Amino acid sequence: MTQGIYVDFKRPKSKKQVKEMVKENPARVSLEATSPFGNEYDGPLDRAPAGYYVFVGPDPSRSRKFFGEITKKEDGSISIK
Repeated sequence: MTQGIYVDFKRPKSKKQVKEMVKENPARVSLEATSPFGNEYDGPLDRAPAGYYVFVGPDPSRSRKFFGEITKKEDGSISIK
């Protein structure tokens, strides 16, 4: 399932904005759990457990204009595509 995403507590305007902020300061990016089953991480990206996250933006409920994939490794490195 896709998650929502925030940059500085606001919905991002583009995937490019998310990529730039992840590179600059991942603490300013937050994932939003959208699953009704409660099995998704919800919170700041820098504190997320290692794993694979798929996001949609700018708003998962109202406007799905872009999608992206975030991979966080055990060593804390983060890649986005």
